[in-house]
Amino acid sequence: MAEFLTTPLGTLVIVIVQVLLIVAFVMISLLFLVYGDRKIWAAVQMRRGPNVVGPWGILQSVADAFKYVVKEVVIPAGADRTLFVLAPLISFVLAIMAWAVIPFDDTWVVADLNIALLYIFAVSSLEVYGVIMGGWASNSKYPFLGSLRSAAQMISYEVSIGLIIIGVILTTGSMNLGDIVRAQDGSYGIFSWYWLAHFPMLVLFFVSALAETNRPPFDLPEAESELVAGYQVEYSSTPFLLFMAGEYITIFLMCALTSLLFFGGWLSPVPFLPDGPPWMVAKMAFFFFMFAMVKAIVPRYRYDQLMRLGWKVFLPLSLAWVVIVAFLAKFELLGGAYARWAMGG
Repeated sequence: MAEFLTTPLGTLVIVIVQVLLIVAFVMISLLFLVYGDRKIWAAVQMRRGPNVVGPWGILQSVADAFKYVVKEVVIPAGADRTLFVLAPLISFVLAIMAWAVIPFDDTWVVADLNIALLYIFAVSSLEVYGVIMGGWASNSKYPFLGSLRSAAQMISYEVSIGLIIIGVILTTGSMNLGDIVRAQDGSYGIFSWYWLAHFPMLVLFFVSALAETNRPPFDLPEAESELVAGYQVEYSSTPFLLFMAGEYITIFLMCALTSLLFFGGWLSPVPFLPDGPPWMVAKMAFFFFMFAMVKAIVPRYRYDQLMRLGWKVFLPLSLAWVVIVAFLAKFELLGGAYARWAMGG
């Protein structure tokens, strides 16, 4: 068996199994994310939330998914049928693809790329095409307006996210996510993580992640009061499910990136406890809880406020932070906190 795994066919089998495991993890997590999102929102509003299907309503997400799958797929008469069906598939597949480079431990990663951050940035940038295609192929003005809003919003906040990530890259000296986590492994536990050194950018990254994923209070492409339901208004059944699944998977990816870039990934918060994947999953769950709380308590922004925040506030701040970090890393100031590559991290 060991000899078979070293052959090209054995390597292919290993890769397929790894891919299936990560897809299974993401899809199963998706059911609990939707359930948790609805429960948290209900708790803030002092409602019960899902409580009928299964114990404590835990199977409500399964019932909803089954309902979408068995419903009829309705395609508008004037729509471009090929692009109409292709758009949600693109959004869903690209959201899944980004997980290929997310490490859950030193060796728990499908593809340990040295340019992992570039890969994630490239894949997430392409997701906007699924949204634009969905709005345009519907042959209706409301979805088209929603898709244009979403494209402008996603592109605007990708700029600030990219600059924030550059600060982390400068500190680590690597674009490999495993190296970034290992650089945060210090004798001070949680205080060795990047959240402390890059705290201003942690706040900007979290807000930018909300805007990048069209999450409230930045869900303007889907603003029901203005655009009915945005670029998804003509979609139903399984295509609509794929759009929603892609959106939640991208949100969970942002939770994973926040954990890896600023909170030590799989590292334990205290030195005497062992590291491992459970820490990574727990951190991701915590940040999704924060996403859900923001959705429940923060009112929606106006679109002009959203664009002003991205271009006139976040962009200058993140660019200034890149310059500051580059200076601190070059001269290894503040005890080398911004030059982990020089510390052997």
